[in-house]
Amino acid sequence: MATHKEVLESYVKKILTSRVYEVATETPLDFAPQISSRLGAEVFLKREDLQPIFSFKNRGAYAKISNIPNGQRKKGVIAASAGNHAQGVAVAAAHLNIDATIVMGLNTPEIKVEAVRRLGAKVILHGDTYDDASDYMKKLSRNSGAVIIPPYDDPDVIAGQGTVGMEILNQIPGIPDAIFVPVGGGGLIAGVAAYAKYLNPNIRIIGVESEGSDCLNQALRANRRVRLNSEQLDLFADGVSVAQVGRIPFLLARNYVDEMVLVDTDEICAAIKDIFDETRSIAEPAGALAIAGMKKYIFARARGYERYVAIVSGANVNFDRLRHISERAEYGEHREVLFGITIPEKKGSFRRLCKVLGKRPITEFNYRYQNPQKAEVFMGLKISEDSQRNKVLSNLNESGYVVEDMTGNEMAKLHLRHMVGGGRPEINSELVYRFEFPERPGALRQFLDQLGKTWNITLFHYRNHGAAWGRVLVGFDVSERNRRRLVQTLRSIGYRFWEETNNPAYTKFLR
Repeated sequence: MATHKEVLESYVKKILTSRVYEVATETPLDFAPQISSRLGAEVFLKREDLQPIFSFKNRGAYAKISNIPNGQRKKGVIAASAGNHAQGVAVAAAHLNIDATIVMGLNTPEIKVEAVRRLGAKVILHGDTYDDASDYMKKLSRNSGAVIIPPYDDPDVIAGQGTVGMEILNQIPGIPDAIFVPVGGGGLIAGVAAYAKYLNPNIRIIGVESEGSDCLNQALRANRRVRLNSEQLDLFADGVSVAQVGRIPFLLARNYVDEMVLVDTDEICAAIKDIFDETRSIAEPAGALAIAGMKKYIFARARGYERYVAIVSGANVNFDRLRHISERAEYGEHREVLFGITIPEKKGSFRRLCKVLGKRPITEFNYRYQNPQKAEVFMGLKISEDSQRNKVLSNLNESGYVVEDMTGNEMAKLHLRHMVGGGRPEINSELVYRFEFPERPGALRQFLDQLGKTWNITLFHYRNHGAAWGRVLVGFDVSERNRRRLVQTLRSIGYRFWEETNNPAYTKFLR
């Protein structure tokens, strides 16, 4: 059995002899003065968003494909991916004059499909999930003999991604105290950790995952690979939305990753804004993951001045998603709060409320008359730090207002802020559900068709966010005795859903 030293030596040798620079570029390691000043640390950004395909994935794909024997190359290569791995495989195969086929989900945004086609690969659209596409890809490979190019669970792929770590340690002045790495299937962190730990075991390797897709974090806690429920994976940072970490990456991570940090959607959006403010470049959600984790790590610890590297792993973001990202960034920075405030329904009430709030900037104010006694106001306020939230709440409560803090309420942020308009008093048996469905042509119609004519819809809100998954809020006029039958119908449709009937965003403003 190989020792730790022998394992690391084998990967370092692979990394040093990798041919990735035939398609990849040595990306800059940029000092980030604004982020450094805010965090009280020396922060560097490894700019993998500046690769020719705007992602580090061309490194691993080329490292794998360039090692395929000539006899096998004739049958081509094949991969399943709805994101950056697809482009990495396409550009690597084109450079080596090898036929490439990419299987992508039917809900893959058109911008990604066209990007892969422009790079010369054949695209086949199949299924709604990665598992659907992957299963079909394996079937095609068995029939054609095309070589499967895995996105992360392969020594050559890991070594290709490991060239990122090699560049960091060649470029940075001195030795970094920690390198923050985004984690999906684990190929990037495995490669970076292998190289960094071989050169200096004291460099901390810190993985960053989305809270709803923490497959490596849970595997490290359990000391074995675990499979997350694919029905409950977080889909915002789709580039790292993976149900199970790769087998080989896990074996490396178990020995060489020091810590994991989990971040939420708002923290990721805030990190995208940080990168834009620093570089005037727009990272994709997965691409900003490491910066979000680094900020959370530093804020949670009282440490001295240290040198950190965060990998900006990609910038393949749809323009339509920027609207949603910009809406959420201020929450991630704790610079905006959302309140539901009950005020008397009488003249001068708005003015009195604003007087209590003082000169604090109001970011939004939604109201519609409901009854002669009281009014419900949905309000956004700008704050400079999270501690001010409690101060504002105390001022409002002391002034006699009933306040519901909705800053962390996903339904309020996704739907309510776009649809405040009052309830329907003649409906006494409304149930409300929030859905996620594959965002592809006809999906919304299919959703309604599957509901059929049995159920009376009383509320509906849908807003396109330019992502692979759409989000809908639906109300049904259903008696309590028919609740179970409705839930059975919803489950049969196959889309993820959550009941929101008791959510205060609904009870205060929409019921």
